[in-house]
Amino acid sequence: MHYNRVHLIYFSPTHTSAKIAYAIAEGLDAVTFSESDITHETPDKIENVEEELTIIAVPVYGGRVAETAIERLRMFRSNQAPVIPVVLYGNRDYEDALKELCDLVTELGFIPVMAGAFIGEHSFSRKDMPIAAGRPDDMDIQKAMTLGKDVLKKLSSLRSLEDITPLQVKGNFPYKIKGASTPQAPVTDEELCTQCEYCIEICPTDAISILDTGMFSNPERCIKCCACVKECPEGARTFDTPYTAMLHKNFSARKEPELFI
Repeated sequence: MHYNRVHLIYFSPTHTSAKIAYAIAEGLDAVTFSESDITHETPDKIENVEEELTIIAVPVYGGRVAETAIERLRMFRSNQAPVIPVVLYGNRDYEDALKELCDLVTELGFIPVMAGAFIGEHSFSRKDMPIAAGRPDDMDIQKAMTLGKDVLKKLSSLRSLEDITPLQVKGNFPYKIKGASTPQAPVTDEELCTQCEYCIEICPTDAISILDTGMFSNPERCIKCCACVKECPEGARTFDTPYTAMLHKNFSARKEPELFI
């Protein structure tokens, strides 16, 4: 079996999921590809993915797939298109996230072929307390490309998708129960802020607005992806949480991607 078209679907506030998705696509050596970037909005109607080898890449929050990503992925359907589910986690653990993603895409009509868990710089990482800073790096990208090449080899050995055995990945069901999340959002140093509104543009949940008193981040809408913190051109956004120090202390040792074939 051979697929000339590759479809990328990703939720990627800080670009780590997108980087891995593109690297896998490069390894697939596709003739053409299309993409559905669901980072900033939910598709306005159901999207059907047919006869395209698909890559779905999403971040892990607290050992589960990011809830916003799940909501937006539910707008896709397929009639047995092969898919490569991928999760990106911040060097702690992805726990049940990859299984959750595999189960979801199967429910939506895709057939998982291979899957992977990759490391991306943690949302809470800072210069003085780095957590997987700079990940995915060149070695991660190479492993993602290798995953794409391995998928090609696997598909070329099959007569039909019916020959694919159910993919087994790390994780448990019922999935991990996430603890209650305390509403919190980044704050703005108004002396540094120029109100360029770039943070408003890149926020995946429309949590940021301008008030008479300056920039406001709605903690009820914020998903703590920290895209606005990492990408503010003036360095005017900060997110303070004691979890940063804990993660830096306990999860700084390098972890490697895990691939499931």
